[in-house]
Amino acid sequence: MNTRPYAFAVALLATVHLTDSHAQTRTPGVNARQARQEARINRGVATGQLNAREAARLQGREAGLQAEKRAMKADGVVTPQERQDLRRTENRNSRAIHRQKHDGQVR
Repeated sequence: MNTRPYAFAVALLATVHLTDSHAQTRTPGVNARQARQEARINRGVATGQLNAREAARLQGREAGLQAEKRAMKADGVVTPQERQDLRRTENRNSRAIHRQKHDGQVR
């Protein structure tokens, strides 16, 4: 009996499983959006649309998102529901940035 095809199939499945489980913890969309929102905060400070207190509060919200993301990755899988929760938090943070930048307060 030739066991070589069986051994190949097992090795292939193990590789697919490792690759698939690794991909489930990746959050490139969240990472990119976090970077864009940080840039929006920095531009707001540079242009005077955000004062130091507003910027610190917004950066704290972004740090909270980072902690939330890290907690979701801790079990090795970021589920679709968790991704939706991250997007919801990102949306809230984005609205907060917009509100603070356009509230009429200056440096």
